[in-house]
Amino acid sequence: MLNRRQLLGAGAAGATLVSSKAWGQTLNMGLPEAAQMDSAATAITARPSSGPDYTPVVTLNGWTLPHRMNNGVKEFHLVAEPVERELADGMIAHLWGYNGQSTGPTIEAVEGDRVRIYVTNKLPEGTTVHWHGLILPSGMDGVSGLSHPSIPPGKTFVYEFDLVKSGTFMYHPHGDEMTQMAMGMMGMFVVHPKDPTFMPVDRDFLIMLNAFDIDPGTYVPRIMTMTDFNLWTWNSRIFPDIDPLVVNKGDKVRVRVGNLTMTNHPIHMHGYDFKVTCTDGGWVPPEAQWPEVSIDIPVGAMRAYEFVAEHLGDWAIHCHKSHHTMNAMGHDVPTFIGVNKKPLTQKIRQFQPEYMPMGMSGMGDMAKMSMPLPDNTIPMMTGWGPYGPIEMGGMFSVVKVRDGIDADDYEDPGWYENPPGEMAYEWTGELPEFASNKSPKTLLTPKPTQKG
Repeated sequence: MLNRRQLLGAGAAGATLVSSKAWGQTLNMGLPEAAQMDSAATAITARPSSGPDYTPVVTLNGWTLPHRMNNGVKEFHLVAEPVERELADGMIAHLWGYNGQSTGPTIEAVEGDRVRIYVTNKLPEGTTVHWHGLILPSGMDGVSGLSHPSIPPGKTFVYEFDLVKSGTFMYHPHGDEMTQMAMGMMGMFVVHPKDPTFMPVDRDFLIMLNAFDIDPGTYVPRIMTMTDFNLWTWNSRIFPDIDPLVVNKGDKVRVRVGNLTMTNHPIHMHGYDFKVTCTDGGWVPPEAQWPEVSIDIPVGAMRAYEFVAEHLGDWAIHCHKSHHTMNAMGHDVPTFIGVNKKPLTQKIRQFQPEYMPMGMSGMGDMAKMSMPLPDNTIPMMTGWGPYGPIEMGGMFSVVKVRDGIDADDYEDPGWYENPPGEMAYEWTGELPEFASNKSPKTLLTPKPTQKG
């Protein structure tokens, strides 16, 4: 739930990003409340009660930042601060984020709105906020030392600009960003079209791709990591603790995915093809939308795709880089496939009776084992489905399409029960003949002979 509190003190008038006249007008109004979130559950936002209508986004395991209206301006209050984030049940990370969480709250507004965003810095060093992809004045762009001075610890700056285009954008620091982004400082900024009839959907999901390198038994990310991250997350959550995407059959669904990791991510969704409808640059015209079942999200980029939920079931959605659906990856683990470790195991157990050999026939047995782990870490593969271990972790969730889901219902409906005749099963009868080929040469298939 939201725990609201008032943060006092806005800093000196000279340390702001608006004119002295505008500052004088807003200072007398006081700061908007700085809403806080202490839960990792997905928070559902109500539809707007005034202004243009739109379907609010559903940030998986996240929330939308409340705003107040002040003389026609939407005012938000972001607080950059150290936070504790539950990455998964049994694992807490000590991160930097916004308003009690990493990733930070989603900011939602409408094309044509003027927004005023107060940013209070509770970090031990200076910071900024860059509004990634938004069109705005140069002095509001949030690059430390270039756009404006860095926001000192304990001070509040104000960003104010008009939202001149709709789409999906991001926010993050552009000051010591190697440290601050590695520590989890990022969020999404959604601008809905002012025309409610433009690109409407029934459900609108939001995913931020981010990654951490946190050694087992520790709490703070290693900020110097460039490639070998061991925790791949959506909105700073790890499967099986990423909430599902719950959808009613027949809904038109949008999934927006932003990437602030240091590598690309091919996001694949089972059971459907979809159309790519939005990129960082804006909406894709209907005649130019292209069909996919996987969409690659480049570094620093966003892609949105849409589909109509016609097929009932539980459908996996995940990054198709196989290591990104694992947890606590050890990059120096040797490969033992095909190795007979029995003699070695006997010797090791003389000194370590609990030793368990692993990896001789693959790593799938890791999903079934219950073995001691260091404090504050999770297994490489975890999460169980209705038929056994799913053998996935990290960047993975499930799109759950059901009949009879109410428009404002996002509760997990449980596992899908496959109708008779619609599930793979064991075969115990005679097997048909099968072909086999061990040659590397290209073999041409003969043309079928004409009958009659």
